Amino acid sequence: MSYSKVTRLLWILHSTDKYDSRDVEKFQQDDALVEAYLTWRLYVVDDALKMIDESLLWRKEFGINDVSESTIPRWMFETGAVYLHGYDKEGNKLFWFKVKLHIKDAKSVVDKKKYVAFWLERYAKKEPGMPLTVVFDMTDSGISNIDMDFVKYVINCFKVYYPKFLSKMVIVDMPWIMNAAWKIVKSWLGPEAVAKLKFASKAEVQTFIGPEYLPPHLGGT
Repeated sequence: MSYSKVTRLLWILHSTDKYDSRDVEKFQQDDALVEAYLTWRLYVVDDALKMIDESLLWRKEFGINDVSESTIPRWMFETGAVYLHGYDKEGNKLFWFKVKLHIKDAKSVVDKKKYVAFWLERYAKKEPGMPLTVVFDMTDSGISNIDMDFVKYVINCFKVYYPKFLSKMVIVDMPWIMNAAWKIVKSWLGPEAVAKLKFASKAEVQTFIGPEYLPPHLGGT
């Protein structure tokens, strides 16, 4: 990375107080983080700056640095709708979304978004630089379980807020009635992320994940 790129990035961060100072400090100290944004945007500096700006604004708006287990409603941990568990066959940690347990609800949407961020932040601190495989388990789900705003948020987490975090996104047992919705989702992903999108039936999911990390309804042990 050239000195001029680093200088420009740090100048942008210094020139405003619209970000959380803790995030600014992290950018100043963590060259690998800056490098991740530049790499993800193919070293187009203006694109990387736009992405960094969007990420830092999001972090401040959602208070990401202060999100903890105690700030999230307990019931979210108890539903089993979103969680980290196991590894795919390439050794990437699995980030599960059990879609049938998600119900669109305007009153809880901010907490749900913070809950996703809680797991991502926790993993980022525990395994910095290690990618995740996102699994959307769509078994027994229907139209009522699809919240396009929430799905777009999850995509933005990997497309903008946490660059280079996504190993692949596996969509398991998707009902045909949701084909139209997922065509929209693909348009949000962008070319670099579309290549990471994998669709699998219950029988095919073991191509990506061994039975020891799959739930029984997907043939797991």
